[in-house]
Parts: sequence; structure tokens; C-alpha cells
Amino acid sequence: MHHDTPAPVSFREALKFWFRLGCISFGGPAGQIALMHTELVERRRWISEKRYLHALQYCMLLPGPEAQQLATYMGWLMHGTRGGIAAGALFVLPSLLLMILLAWAYSAWGQHPWGQAILWGLKPAVTALVIQAVHRIGMRTLKARWLWWVAGLSLLGMIWNVPFPLIVAAAAFTGWQMQKQHALPAAGASHGVSQPNTASEGPAWLDDHSPAPAHTLYSHDRLIKKSAFGVGLWVLTLGALALLLGGHHTLTRMGGFFTQAALLTFGGAYAVLPFVTHAAVTQYGWVTAAQMMDGLALGETTPGPLIMVVAFVGFLGGHSQAITGSPLLGGIIAACVVTWFTFLPSFLFILAGGPFVESTRQMPSLQGPLQAITAAVIGVMVQLAGVFARQTWLPGGWHMLPDFWAFVITGVAAWLLIKQQRTVVQVMGLCVVVGLAVQALH
Repeated sequence: MHHDTPAPVSFREALKFWFRLGCISFGGPAGQIALMHTELVERRRWISEKRYLHALQYCMLLPGPEAQQLATYMGWLMHGTRGGIAAGALFVLPSLLLMILLAWAYSAWGQHPWGQAILWGLKPAVTALVIQAVHRIGMRTLKARWLWWVAGLSLLGMIWNVPFPLIVAAAAFTGWQMQKQHALPAAGASHGVSQPNTASEGPAWLDDHSPAPAHTLYSHDRLIKKSAFGVGLWVLTLGALALLLGGHHTLTRMGGFFTQAALLTFGGAYAVLPFVTHAAVTQYGWVTAAQMMDGLALGETTPGPLIMVVAFVGFLGGHSQAITGSPLLGGIIAACVVTWFTFLPSFLFILAGGPFVESTRQMPSLQGPLQAITAAVIGVMVQLAGVFARQTWLPGGWHMLPDFWAFVITGVAAWLLIKQQRTVVQVMGLCVVVGLAVQALH
């Protein structure tokens, strides 16, 4: 047992920690949140258990990548605005650099036979991962008949091309009405992420009853100023793109679209993927459905937020359309633009809203709308699983024979993930080996 309070953490020491975390944060949001809990609450005792869970509850109420938002919140809690920006940026930076590198390698060698073999093995794994996500979130969320109806209707909505924002809004309204009429059971987590429950040993540097740091004190003026600054940054950057390049330029369209996507990602990365896939493939033509699957497969193998697959979409869109004259430079710029507009709202939510959350220590009751949104997300994810399954099992279309072995590998991968509790890395690695073995036999 540790009974002594840890020494104050320097900004330099925190920077080293956040960069290291960004490099090792595999396992999706659940794994990343558990890793942060182990490091910050249990091992280092920088943050108390209650403060950590309080911040986690707030991040789960927000659209966007909750693990990155939680890292931003923890950094802000310890070292103010600069700490929040550093923590959130370093959590994303390693995965951004890796995704740019992987997207470049994909564009250069993706059509090579061995590259095709790796991707052939990964595609069933990606389909299985979406099936696992549907199963995991569905088991936690679909506790009542009305939630099953919401999920089913959202699936039909996606099939009938109802806009994703409209589906989310309708689900939220339904949940709000149900909450007014019935007492709803508490869900484990609105985003399908389990909350850590291991208590830390001994007092933390920022403990439950530590004096509130000056930057955490709520101020109405500060809230308005930070909100105005964040919105101003968005207007400035998107406006600059529109003025310099035109409203219909690829980069301007990417900035506007990925801002919208960032504000609609209730349910995590898998929830927004159908929205991004539909727009990037059908509406704008930045990538093909097969490339989207490949990007998700590569994104699963990198640390950081899974939503970083948007950098892959941006790179390929900028690369294929040669927006600067140089395909490589165009891809890099587009990946950075997409990342900026995807994560800017998350920084604004934390840095502007954090003091209010710390001052109240109580969250508003949004259980009904959040449960309904999560149920709708399940229906949307089922539609995404169908899109990916069709790409994997029927690569030549409905008029061609199905790929029997891809079907078998998908089933085995889903069984390993759901029933055997194997890790994503283990299953992806196995599927890559199978893909290479099939290529060698041919």
C-alpha cells in the first residue's frame, strides 16, 4: 500500500508520458481507457479514481473519440490548456504519422501480389471486427424491446439512404420521450466501453479533496472566450481553404464534411464509419469501398484512436486527385487537414467544458437519448457489416461465385474474437499469415 502523496508532476514528465501512451495505445477505446486507468490511477497515482471516472463519464456523453478526449481532459486537469493540447495531440500524432506512412505504402505497393495477399487476409478480419463490435455493444445496450425497434428502424433507414444525422436525431428524440414516460435502467456505458473499477492504492497527486487548480474553476466569461476561440479557429481554417482554393475544392469539402462527422460520432469510430464510408465512397469518390476496408484493416494495426482511419481516407483522396500537383504532397496535406477538422471539436469540448464539469461534479440525465442513439448506432453498424461482408465474400459482385475461404476465415475470426476473447492483434496477425500462406500455395 502507498500512503504518501506523489510529488507534483512536471509538464516535461507529463509530455514524455503522453508521447509514450500515444505509441503504445493499442486495443481500441476500451483498451486505451483501461491503459490510462492503470497508468494514471493505479501505477503513478497522478489522478484519483473518482476524478478519473468523473472525467470518463463526461467524455462518454460527447461525440468523438472518447479515449482521446479523456487523455485531453487528464492533461488539462494536470497542466491547464497547454497540458490538454499536448496530451490530446501526442495521443494522436504517432498514429497520424503511421497512417500517412501506411497509406503511402498502400498506394505504392497495394496492388503487388504479396500486398494483395496481406489485404485478402485482413478483409475477413475487419468484417469479423465489425460483427464483434455489434455483438459487444448490442449485448450491453439492447435491454428493452423499444431499443431493438430503434436498432431495426435505423438499419432500414441506412438501407433506404436516410441521412445519418437524421437517424441520430430521431433516435435521440425517441429516447428522450421514453425517458419521460419510463424509468430507464442504467446502461454500462453509452459508447460500449466498460468503466474501470479498480481502486487505486493511497492518495493521488490530484485527489478527490485536493484544492481545485485555478484553471479548473468555472467562469462564464472563460467559457465564452474559449468557445469563441475554438469556433474562430474552425471558421478561420475552413474559411481560408474556401477563399484560397474555392468552396468546391477537395480540401474544403473534406474540412466541412469531417467537422460534421466529428459532431456525429456517438458510439465511437465504428458508429461513424458507415457515415464516412457512404460519403467518401458514394458522394465524393475519394476512395472505393474496397480501399475503405483496407484502410480500416491498417487502422486496426496502429496505436491511437481507430477514427484515425479518416487520415487514410484523406491521404488517398488527396493522392488520387493530386490536389497540389504532387500526389504524395497532396496526400499528406489532405491527411493533416482531415485530422485537424476531425479532432478540433474534441479539444473545444474539453478545454471549454472542463471547468464546468469540474465545478458541478454532476452530469445531466441523458440516459434515454444516449441509449437510443447507441441502439441506432447498432443498426447502422449492421448495415456496415453487410457492406464489408459483400466486399469480402463477393468481390466480383452478385453474379460471381462467392469467395468460400474468405467466408470461412470471417467465421473463424469472429469466433476467436467473441467466444475465445482473442485480441485484435492476435486475430489480425493470424489472418495475415493465412493470406500469405494462400498466396504462397498459388
